Amino acid sequence: MSYIIHLTLDKILAKKKLTRYELAKRTGIKYQTIDSYYKNKVKRYDSDILLKICLALECNIEDILTIKMHP
Repeated sequence: MSYIIHLTLDKILAKKKLTRYELAKRTGIKYQTIDSYYKNKVKRYDSDILLKICLALECNIEDILTIKMHP
């Protein structure tokens, strides 16, 4: 049994009624990078990017990261 880190950026953006484009503007992070995080295509997470996202969304890290069982 293995586990993976899963970003729930889609859920928090929907809850706060924000787009990926708006998040990119608020954080100063390129849209393509935000999109990769949003689509869970990131293999190595950058702590500076996660911090900027959390500050922009006014949330804690556990609000955007979960651990899921990987088949």
